[in-house]
Amino acid sequence: MKENPLIKLTGLGQSIWLDFISRQMIDSGELQRYIDADGLRGVTSNPSIFDKAISGSPDYDDDIRALAREGKGLQEIYEALTVADVQRAADLFRPLHDRLQGADGFVSLEVNPHLAHDTAGTIAEARRLWAKLNRPNVFIKVPATLEGLPAIRQLISEGVNVNITLLFGLPRYQEVAEAYLAGLEERAARGLDLAVASVASFFLSRIDVLLDPQLEKMAKSGRPMAKAAAALTGEVAIASAKVAYSIYQPIFGSRRFKTLAAKGARVQRLLWASTSTKNPAYPDLKYVEPLIGPETVNTLPVETLNAYRDHGQPAMTLTERLEKATAVLQGLPELGIDLNRVTQQLEGEGVEKFNQPYDNLMCTLEGKRRQALER
Repeated sequence: MKENPLIKLTGLGQSIWLDFISRQMIDSGELQRYIDADGLRGVTSNPSIFDKAISGSPDYDDDIRALAREGKGLQEIYEALTVADVQRAADLFRPLHDRLQGADGFVSLEVNPHLAHDTAGTIAEARRLWAKLNRPNVFIKVPATLEGLPAIRQLISEGVNVNITLLFGLPRYQEVAEAYLAGLEERAARGLDLAVASVASFFLSRIDVLLDPQLEKMAKSGRPMAKAAAALTGEVAIASAKVAYSIYQPIFGSRRFKTLAAKGARVQRLLWASTSTKNPAYPDLKYVEPLIGPETVNTLPVETLNAYRDHGQPAMTLTERLEKATAVLQGLPELGIDLNRVTQQLEGEGVEKFNQPYDNLMCTLEGKRRQALER
């Protein structure tokens, strides 16, 4: 019998997390089966995922009705539902987390996306959610906006596990890593435990979704740049991830980090997010196969997880073809594309893409709350 490719990834040092959560998945035992059969090591959530889970299912209606009749407001209802799901999922992963001595088995919950540009608000909400979840194997997701950076540093210094989300650009990644290290150093200076967990989540496919139409247009132009543009089409996201890993390695191999590691600190793993293939012309595992390497995480939606189980080809690929990846990024300015500007645009769009489903869900909850109170 063929060995499950997902299990093989674990042997190569990469953790697979599921980019979805729902009450039905927990209640039915489906999530536990993923843990047992596929070696699943974590789950991520975001406002869009919860919007689909809660708005698209009657599984939450009884709780919404009960909370509404208790006089709870929309935000309180939202938190009660999401916190409960994350706690239950975290409890399923707790045996793994304990066996790995805190190295994995995490479930993530995001702060209100409307706080993306509010440092103080992010810190306050992250503290509150961390206390409410009351689990060692949860992450609080904080966006990698400029305002998010000081929040990340502060939260790490307080011992809050942080999943840095909506990360697109390489300069911003370096700032995120610096915030993590600085937070650990503040804890070390106070003689506190350094066993704080963090991941830096790079959103990949959205980069190609934005850039490919521009590159394809150039490639069809017949101008001298056409060949170069064709060669870069569909390559920028993977190239960014590979170069990010080449930045990660010296940061977490440095004397600075080794001093912290000697006191119990862990590396801040790179996490590949937005890994479903949006372009049907691309392979379904485009954002999985080339990015396999140690101390990394790949978050897969259910469809991509199933695809990898079916025909994944596990191999150490992340450090391969780094020269080509570097050349891809260096070729963009020659085509008039400023990658830093592109990633800033993606960050802004990413915040809005979380605001919209969050607001949609609030509207859904308000309708169900009113309905419960009218009965």
